Amino acid sequence: MSYITTRDGTQIYYKDWGEGPAVTFSHGWPLNSDAWDGQMLFLAQNGFRAIAHDRRGHGRSSQSSAGNDMNGYADDLAAVIEALDLDDVTLVGHSTGGGEVARYIGRHGTRRVAKVVLIAAVPPGLVKGASNPEGLPLELFDGLRSGLFANPAQFYRDLALMFYGANRPGANVSQALLDQFRVWSMQSGLKNSYDCLTALSETDFTADLGKFDVPTLLLHGEDDQIVPAQITSARSARIIAGAKAIYYPGAPHGITATHQDQINAELLAFLQSEPARSHPTARTMAGAANS
Repeated sequence: MSYITTRDGTQIYYKDWGEGPAVTFSHGWPLNSDAWDGQMLFLAQNGFRAIAHDRRGHGRSSQSSAGNDMNGYADDLAAVIEALDLDDVTLVGHSTGGGEVARYIGRHGTRRVAKVVLIAAVPPGLVKGASNPEGLPLELFDGLRSGLFANPAQFYRDLALMFYGANRPGANVSQALLDQFRVWSMQSGLKNSYDCLTALSETDFTADLGKFDVPTLLLHGEDDQIVPAQITSARSARIIAGAKAIYYPGAPHGITATHQDQINAELLAFLQSEPARSHPTARTMAGAANS
């Protein structure tokens, strides 16, 4: 297996598939890089180099006691990019991974970055506050942390239902997908997962988004029960200059799995497009054919 060692000695596992322009993938909480396999294989088959790492404390990476915050995650992403000497890379982040990508740009800039894709991403912030009056109450996340601490296995089993929208009437989500979510989640260290939940919920990414100066694509399900689009991507689209936003009616948080073909098609089209910036725009998949 492939690892890089960070400055604090943490071992970060990564996978590196294909040849061509580089695309990095930052996964959501509490999963690992295997959650990107459907996108990575597709892009590797279409002339791209796909790279994904397990966030510290998740999957095959070290369960470090420290550094389980957005600064630490961003610096780990930077360590992977620098170790592999990637340039003109497209950064793709889902959920918490979108926060990791945003904080990477906030701390390390876009010298090595060509484009960005944020999928159901947590920026600019989730918690309700003066700058986010429609955000989620902190008490909600306090309850999630309590549930995680009390019974991780049951917590992840329940979380999977909301993650993929399996709790919605008429949902067609396989038990195998739900089981896979729980297996991946249980590979994270309890302290790491607990700290990550705090980081993803309480970090303000507004200043980071203001530093985006490369073409950016936002993808989000309109029925996301984990990271509601109206308080995240809709706000990010107003902050990031030239951002393009696409919303999927009825789609859940885990759209990289439930809408894999559509996400892959959007990724490939964006990667193959010219780097010229477009004016801010938003559309839904229902109207995509006519846009």
